[in-house]
Amino acid sequence: MKLFKFFQYAYLIFGVVFIYDAVSKYMQTETIAYTSILLAATAIFMFFFRRKFNKRFDNKD
Repeated sequence: MKLFKFFQYAYLIFGVVFIYDAVSKYMQTETIAYTSILLAATAIFMFFFRRKFNKRFDNKD
């Protein structure tokens, strides 16, 4: 079970990395990196989804 909680925070780390990538691309070329923003939003959504799912799974035990 500890492995699932690690992956939960890995999604959050990936979200931060993608946000950093989008901001750095915008600062260098002044173009918006929609792919990085979309991936960051998906990773942050997955973090909250997994956290809710893990809490629900722990409450059943």
